[in-house]
Amino acid sequence: MSKILLLNGPNLNLLGTREPEIYGTTTLDEIEKKLSSSAADAGHEFSSKQTNAEHEMIDLIQNAKISNVDVIIINPGPLTHTSIALRDTFLSTGIPFVEVHISNIFQREEFRKSSYLSDISIGCIIGCGIDGYGLAMRKVKNYLRDK
Repeated sequence: MSKILLLNGPNLNLLGTREPEIYGTTTLDEIEKKLSSSAADAGHEFSSKQTNAEHEMIDLIQNAKISNVDVIIINPGPLTHTSIALRDTFLSTGIPFVEVHISNIFQREEFRKSSYLSDISIGCIIGCGIDGYGLAMRKVKNYLRDK
């Protein structure tokens, strides 16, 4: 059994009510339940965390290394575009991860079009709405199968 961790960054706790024209009406809790079920169906252990604080996100990734998490699905939210520290944490821990964005960051403001994480991820799912989380889980399950 492999361990999969879902991490969601700032403001993603507001899914379901936050700018529904961009992010939809599905809540983070609903997303977590679907992913948990998908992971369990494949025989994997699943956990999820959300934080609005960069330092907490870093602590969660470092703790994931200690806890032998095999792979992370992460929607870092705005930390995508600002956090060199988050990048360094992934490089330091060596945990493979899939980067998820609900909206198409390339159709938004100029500052959202760059990511400090994409080039070190095992995959990026961008602009597929909340379905992106399911696609990321599929990528993770395939990665674990082929590893």
